[in-house]
Amino acid sequence: MAVYALTGFSLVSLLSFGYLSWDWMKPSLVADVAMDPLEKSLPPTFARPPHIIFILTDDQGYHDVGYHGSDIQTPTLDRLAAEGVKLENYYIQPICTPSRSQLITGRYQIHTGLQHSIIRPRQPNCLPLDQVTLPQKLQEAGYSTHMVGKWHLGFYKKECLPTRRGFDTFLGSLTGNVDYYTYDNCDGPGVCGYDLHEGEDVAWDQSGKYSTFLYAQRVSKILASHSPKEPIFIYVAFQAVHTPLQSPKEYIYRYRSMGNVARRKYAAMVTCMDEAVKNITWALKKYGYYDNSVIVFSTDNGGQTFSGGSNWPLRGRKGTYWEGGVRGIGFVHSPLIKRKRRTSWALVHITDWYPTLVSLARGNLSNVPGLDGYNVWPAISEGKESPRTEILHNIDPLYNHAKYGSLEDGFGIWNTAVQASIRVGEWKLLTGDPGYSDWIPPQTLTNFPGSWWNLERLTDGLRKSVWLFNITADPYERYDLSDQRPDVVRTLLMRLVHYNRTAIPVRYPAENPRAHPDFNGGAWGPWASEDDVEEWEGGGEPLKSRNKKKKCKICKLRSFFRKLNTRLMSNRI
Repeated sequence: MAVYALTGFSLVSLLSFGYLSWDWMKPSLVADVAMDPLEKSLPPTFARPPHIIFILTDDQGYHDVGYHGSDIQTPTLDRLAAEGVKLENYYIQPICTPSRSQLITGRYQIHTGLQHSIIRPRQPNCLPLDQVTLPQKLQEAGYSTHMVGKWHLGFYKKECLPTRRGFDTFLGSLTGNVDYYTYDNCDGPGVCGYDLHEGEDVAWDQSGKYSTFLYAQRVSKILASHSPKEPIFIYVAFQAVHTPLQSPKEYIYRYRSMGNVARRKYAAMVTCMDEAVKNITWALKKYGYYDNSVIVFSTDNGGQTFSGGSNWPLRGRKGTYWEGGVRGIGFVHSPLIKRKRRTSWALVHITDWYPTLVSLARGNLSNVPGLDGYNVWPAISEGKESPRTEILHNIDPLYNHAKYGSLEDGFGIWNTAVQASIRVGEWKLLTGDPGYSDWIPPQTLTNFPGSWWNLERLTDGLRKSVWLFNITADPYERYDLSDQRPDVVRTLLMRLVHYNRTAIPVRYPAENPRAHPDFNGGAWGPWASEDDVEEWEGGGEPLKSRNKKKKCKICKLRSFFRKLNTRLMSNRI
């Protein structure tokens, strides 16, 4: 193993400077408080279905919250987590669409066809319409359902929109990332459009308002206009802190002493988001919802280190299956929790919120068989053992196959060139190419060059295609045990084989030029006609094959767009 030191820094020196001051195995920075005797008298079920507020942040790194020892100020998140239950064995997916799809469906992405990459703006793809979504189940239970923020689950036809998938109202963006003020999104040179929608209409009048503020204000308006006597579900999917790195100047000023410019802007966005959560919590109390509410906070994937995020001391970053890509920040805050002010090490995955929240709402899960999630409320509220013992992080057959992987390396039962990862008990297995694998300390030094961000790099991983870690004993994934424990490797490979037999074909269609915003009044939005949908989805051929046939029919349109893009770029220059 080769270790590359950064300007004389070593792991020991970083330890001495306090970068690892947060003790992984310590239950909490806030001491656990004994359960109030009055809490023992709470009934096993609530008198009324609780109001549910689910807050999802975008690209917030594992290290980037105050109670994980961060240099970023998050007083609201710190307080809510300290007074509730911190989830320190909580897992999400490494990128946007997969996390959101698993939250909304309660199913692994291999069971929705979304196991490869994200849904891109010009793809005729969306969350499968045969999936009964979380908000639809809550509507069945009598809830008013509202979404504010980033959708990123497809929109090529109207049936894919949030208001057609279970939400009574929607204010937010449909694509993956937009400007925080103008709401413009470019999916390549010259392919730009506006992306802020109110319901199924383009919200042109909201342009110029910083999205974090706009979304928090919308939540307050929803609460003000609704009766706290009626159950409500609000899904708040903040755009923050995804790129572009934009924040009001007053928040950036707080971090003026932070040398790294990207980290400074990123920190400002995190603190701004923290204040937005404060305003939402205040509105819950002001309008009479708080005492019967459950607030869930979750990140959607690991932080992007070259955009200011930090997952320290975990390995990897956004887009990888190392812990830095899939271990999330998560906590639950609620007056209804029986054992508050504690840290939970129960194994929890983002798919678990579907059955957990539907159960809290007294909804019916009998007509949605095959969920991959579990009801983890007893583990969260009462400290009971989690019903979950394993997590399939993913199996992606389309991702670039590892150069040195083979069926032989997988005991003849699994091709280790395929990107896959699974956690069973305390063991975690990765095959194929898990993604960027270095450990990256917080980028706090002045002009910290991106190429020098690596604390250390393992060169022996270049010729590997199988890794095994005991995550309980080695949460930083420093000690690969695949050679020492081939028996465990084989057992976990068998679990991958089992899951792979249940996978449905990948849905990742070719982009269609008719999705260009210029054909939709300058905005991103549904663009497929009914005839298109029938042609793409009505036949028995695989989606990939049908797209190939479609290409020849639209070759003239593609040529037109190439010329148009060239002209647009020329005008910009």
